[in-house]
Amino acid sequence: MIRPILLALSLCLAMPALGAVRVPPGNRHAEQPAIPGGSSSRTKATRSSFEAKYRKIHDLLAENRDLQDKIRRAARAYGIQPIHIAGALVGEHTYNVDALDRLQTYYVKAASYLTSGVAFAYRGETVADFVARPQFATCAGAKNDTALWSCRERVFETRFRGRTVDGTAFPDNRFGAVFFQPFYAGQTFGLGQLNPLTALSVSDIVHRRSGYPELDMRDAGEVYEAIMDPDKTLAYMAAVIRTSIDAYTQVAGFDISDNPGVVATLYNVGDPYGRAARLAAENRSGSRRLPEENYYGWLVNEKLAELKAIFP
Repeated sequence: MIRPILLALSLCLAMPALGAVRVPPGNRHAEQPAIPGGSSSRTKATRSSFEAKYRKIHDLLAENRDLQDKIRRAARAYGIQPIHIAGALVGEHTYNVDALDRLQTYYVKAASYLTSGVAFAYRGETVADFVARPQFATCAGAKNDTALWSCRERVFETRFRGRTVDGTAFPDNRFGAVFFQPFYAGQTFGLGQLNPLTALSVSDIVHRRSGYPELDMRDAGEVYEAIMDPDKTLAYMAAVIRTSIDAYTQVAGFDISDNPGVVATLYNVGDPYGRAARLAAENRSGSRRLPEENYYGWLVNEKLAELKAIFP
């Protein structure tokens, strides 16, 4: 059930020339949207519950002052509110993995990936060689890493996914799953539960704002180390969040920065520019819809008072 949003939508239509319309705080859905079965099964397999997992990540955020300081520093560097990073952590560690009790475990794992010898490839073809194919020439003029990798994903979807090209049969699966997750499809890593393709898509932003070296698709170990290291991963999380907020402002005309649940939703589902473009197209055709939270973002908004007590 969707709560009434007529006032906000009327403002959206009445004031397009005055800039992006602020999305009000709170959930649009009165009840939590359905949680995917995979999340439920993973939680049951560990004999845990969503509430127990939420409480674990909440307590880590509330009790670890060092982590709080790191989150605040990352938020300042990217011009976002710390609550957005906290919200993404809550969503990931409630519905995807359990929070580790000690950040040191992540540091140890990060170091191990540097010497792992892992590579981004499919059937012996590295991703660097793959994106050098002529089908990807259209992406050469991309203005930043987000645009570049989004273009490459689109080319893969339209020209390679589920097809046999030049004698190679490509699975009917996402670009990221085929080339960027050699351990097993769907795997994300580290405190922020990022995947390698997401990290590569914001590498230039992180380089400019945090000073970390730009990531290279030819060095998979370096990419994994960056998303496993708790210090670095917070920068990548902040860059992803910054990108989502900017996408909805620039493309859909909505300022989502006051709604942590919507921001967390985009962290969960990805493709902020594509989603913003689809929402903008719907609204141009008369649907009059605000951005909405999914199950993951709904929890963040529902628990907002508790989280803001940590990050006022």
